[in-house]
Amino acid sequence: MTLCAVLFAFCQPTGAQQPTKVPRIGYLAAASLSANAARTEAFRRGLYKLGYLESKNITIEWRYAEGRRDRLSKFAAELVRLKPDVIVTAGPGSTGAAKEVTSTIPIVMAQDSDPVRSGLVASLARPGGNITGLTILSPELGGKRLEILKEVVPKLLHVAVLGTSDRSVLTEIRLAAEAFGVKLLYADVLDSKDIEIGFQAATKGRADAVLVQANPVVNSQRRQIVELAAKGRLPAIYYRQDFVEEGGLMAYGVNILDLDRRAAYFVDKIVKGAKPADMPVEQPTKFEFLVNLKTAQQIGLTIPPNVLARADRVIK
Repeated sequence: MTLCAVLFAFCQPTGAQQPTKVPRIGYLAAASLSANAARTEAFRRGLYKLGYLESKNITIEWRYAEGRRDRLSKFAAELVRLKPDVIVTAGPGSTGAAKEVTSTIPIVMAQDSDPVRSGLVASLARPGGNITGLTILSPELGGKRLEILKEVVPKLLHVAVLGTSDRSVLTEIRLAAEAFGVKLLYADVLDSKDIEIGFQAATKGRADAVLVQANPVVNSQRRQIVELAAKGRLPAIYYRQDFVEEGGLMAYGVNILDLDRRAAYFVDKIVKGAKPADMPVEQPTKFEFLVNLKTAQQIGLTIPPNVLARADRVIK
């Protein structure tokens, strides 16, 4: 009888086995689908390289809030009700909205400016809780941007820092400013109206250039900032490449698409059993420098050849 039972079990068709569960991923972005298209595709490519193909062995629920915070909260709650294995968030606003509605579903940040400071994780090495992922935090970048401005504008004396006046965030910029003998003019941006006020203050303070810092309001008002910088004929350097693509002069910062591709790695580990609390938040390793020669010509600025030679991309 024992032998018969063993033979019966051995002869069962493989189709009778339990089907493998298809992971369900929630993706939450504050921006529109069109504005987030490149990042979405980068995330898809990251998954594909790890063996995941949407609608075949992984399901993705995409939600884009079109820049509306009320929709962001609504979509976060909607994704939680779908009980995904992981929620991927495209930025700080999305991560905050997801955190408000779940403390158990793993959340992977595709990018966040400073998750420790904002209280999303306990530390980069030991996140704790249900959130991990990637940060664009790289303090030395502020000083590097000021260095580039100094090369482009040799007689640089006054620089308007648009975004935040928080000294703890601007440590590297302040150190670089002291080394170059440059005075910083700070302009906090808490609302869109603060942007024009900041440029007015820059003009009044006789700023020679503008250094734009990461800030949710700043990011949502890219076009306005680029236009005001051009109107004031102020050389400006930004933290994201899309400012340059919209007409900004220069950008030096993290390769955002690389972070989106890397977010797929975190998803893969979590669906295979890893806990967010045990997965260190990663800092960026790839950076890009972009220059817009059309804008330089419009404001009457000549970019030195040695600076152009270092650019990863030049828009002509």
